Amino acid sequence: MTSADKLWLETTRLSEAGELRRLSGAFARFIASLGEASPAVLLAALVLSEMEGQGHSCLPLADLAAGPGELLGWPDGQWQALAQAAGPLPKNPRAWHAELAACELVGQAGQFDYGQPLVLDGERLYLRRYWKDEMVVAKAIRARALATRPVDEDQVRHWLDVLFSSRSDEKPDWQKLACAIALRGSVAVITGGPGTGKTYTVARLLALLLAMAGEDAGSRRIALAAPTGKAAARLKQSIDKALGDLAARVEGELPLRELAERMGAARTLHSLLGARPDSRAFAHHAGNPLDVDVLIVDEASMVHLEMMAALLDALPAGATLILLGDKDQLASVEAGAVLGDLCHNAQAGNYTRATQAYVEAASGEAIPAQYTGEGAPLAQQTVMLRHSRRFGGPIGQLALAVNAGDTGRAEAVLRAGPGPVRWIENAQPQQAVALAVGGYRGYLELLAKGPDGEHQAWVRKVLQAFEAFRILCAVREGEWGVAGLNAAIEERLEAAGLVRRGGEWYAGRPVMVTRNDYGTRVFNGDIGITLADPERAGSMRVYFLEGDEVRSVLATRLRDVETAYAMTVHKSQGSEFRHTVLVLPQDRGGIVARELVYTGITRASSEFTLITPAGAGLAQAIARRTHRASGLRELLGS
Repeated sequence: MTSADKLWLETTRLSEAGELRRLSGAFARFIASLGEASPAVLLAALVLSEMEGQGHSCLPLADLAAGPGELLGWPDGQWQALAQAAGPLPKNPRAWHAELAACELVGQAGQFDYGQPLVLDGERLYLRRYWKDEMVVAKAIRARALATRPVDEDQVRHWLDVLFSSRSDEKPDWQKLACAIALRGSVAVITGGPGTGKTYTVARLLALLLAMAGEDAGSRRIALAAPTGKAAARLKQSIDKALGDLAARVEGELPLRELAERMGAARTLHSLLGARPDSRAFAHHAGNPLDVDVLIVDEASMVHLEMMAALLDALPAGATLILLGDKDQLASVEAGAVLGDLCHNAQAGNYTRATQAYVEAASGEAIPAQYTGEGAPLAQQTVMLRHSRRFGGPIGQLALAVNAGDTGRAEAVLRAGPGPVRWIENAQPQQAVALAVGGYRGYLELLAKGPDGEHQAWVRKVLQAFEAFRILCAVREGEWGVAGLNAAIEERLEAAGLVRRGGEWYAGRPVMVTRNDYGTRVFNGDIGITLADPERAGSMRVYFLEGDEVRSVLATRLRDVETAYAMTVHKSQGSEFRHTVLVLPQDRGGIVARELVYTGITRASSEFTLITPAGAGLAQAIARRTHRASGLRELLGS
């Protein structure tokens, strides 16, 4: 039996045991079908596919040589079993590089002679499409970071003083500084935690852009976008409110209300780019660019590598791109951690003398010495907002402690006693279910009462009441996961007389869309509530809230949905709930990391409850950082 045959037998065994994706084995066999490849190359292809499934965009050869089992969270012995089956393997990264470079199915960066499915770039192995995506993102961001524009610094300072006239004495004012930096370039990254004022800052940046455009202000094309429909609606709502508040102060000087109206609705990135059913291609690309002068993208931590590459490809060279997001939140479920790579060292600043001089002249703000340095061009266009004006108290303290990796402080906040933060330790699933019954009672009682006036207004109240509470899970399966808790919550709500299930669709059922459907205009991550159709007896519709607007779709037209009393932390990004309950599973080999806990906490606006069963390691989760292999930082020179 050959080494390749042994590898296929071991791959099949692990796949059937649920310890390896079937897709990874199929991909390795696909590589074998294309031409001559050694068992070592086939094993590398299998590991690369597993890496992609966990969000990595490449496979570093150092990790391959050391054994990637720990990085992938594999059970003890799994890598050793695969390595033994594949036969003698290269002993170090240099030997792995030679083995891969010798294979005709592996192209080397800049030396393609045909469409090889694998690419070797330095000490990293890629799937070809992710290598191309990284190249697109790196090239576009580098070019934009270098493309600074001359500005009238005195005029900028005048308008910033007007727009920030009611600010505190906090020094430096990072929001004001961010506006000055973003104005001079064709890309800006503004990062910060909850309540640091990212959309507040961008509203003033938009006003500044309008003021500086002068006679051309009326023709400026501004677009707002986000990865999900809910995040897009929240972005538009926040910017409209900020512009409205600002307009009252600068009325007569800047037509800010007209600016808000002219921008139109915020859109999902899929919608903005013109996604096509059953195709990875978009209507907008380099040959058919977007018709925008300024593009603002919120919740950029959720934007995966392929989407960012498509967005940058479609963006006109002269347009300004503003990326907003919290670099410490979870990255996208799909491959890449683009925002984290773009501003991974934002807390250090690393602003050059030239940037310092410009910022002081244009904003009057002096960058403190500890944030100066010789950073890369992108660092000069990146600002981290550091002061939270909204997210304070115990929830904010807990989030800061978790983000800093301070387990002792986090546990102290959780155990501090009655208040907005609670910790239920050594819990059983029914304790989470009991909280859900109380948390969802409000919207279900509204539903039972029925409309007391206009139907749409009542639907809006029901949807808003549902959004006040949410159960968030770290995993999908099991009694502590989305599937188990959703089933248990449904049963308990029915037993309490709060819902009446007569089948799959019933009044009050919350659902989450799991796949984009352009025919019904619902998108992955959208959440709606099922209610009786007021115009068709016996028919059900699912109602969605977009900002203040309510729209609905016949329940029978929604093909890809799931019940959503509980949802994953990943799917909650871009949302905020008055009371958030985070349920951690029993520790199963590194599933839960610091970014997931932090993201769950920061979904709560007023009340946060952590539920951990026996065996859930909060300390281990806080100590564990999510690492995604990528070449983007190196390509950007940061």
